Amino acid sequence: QVQLVESGGGLVQAGGSLTLSCAASGRTLSSYDMGWFRQASGKEREFVAAITRRGVTTYYLELVRGRFAISRDNAKNTVYLQMNSLKPEDTAVYYCAGQTVAGGPYDYWGQGTQVTVSS
Repeated sequence: QVQLVESGGGLVQAGGSLTLSCAASGRTLSSYDMGWFRQASGKEREFVAAITRRGVTTYYLELVRGRFAISRDNAKNTVYLQMNSLKPEDTAVYYCAGQTVAGGPYDYWGQGTQVTVSS
């Protein structure tokens, strides 16, 4: 099994930037396709971005395309989410998740990190 720990969340003004990190332990990160999800208060969790295990292909929620960038460093066992031009509606708890089988469910989840964007 792999354990995932997110960090990098915080309070930022609209238009600002944050970089989230997701550090993996227990197994090598290269065994998993990885994703970022978010859940705003009172809303369901939604997909934000994903990256294949070698980092060749990325996917984005249309709302964040062009503002967010997912990347990974398998040597460091870490996945990143660079978030630029943040908007108040990006406020949420952000989770990273690992997917063992491509196209299958996300099997492993971190505990989440809070991102708050003030207007």
